[in-house]
Amino acid sequence: MVNLNTVLSDMVKAIVDDPAAVSVAESESNGELTLELTVAPDDMGKVIGKHGRIAKAIRMVMKAAAASVDRKVVVRIR
Repeated sequence: MVNLNTVLSDMVKAIVDDPAAVSVAESESNGELTLELTVAPDDMGKVIGKHGRIAKAIRMVMKAAAASVDRKVVVRIR
């Protein structure tokens, strides 16, 4: 079974300069898993990308991973 928390943290750690500052908190409500991603302030631009393209790509990959285990997921970047 795919651990969505690990998938998100591993993907983001590959992008940022300070992988030790990456943390993912998860909560669940109404059958929907919410993953709250926290990165260092200096790495926020790398995670969001120009016009939000990287953030959209991260969310798309996470939705595909969640679909493989028949779940719904929301990724929030803080």
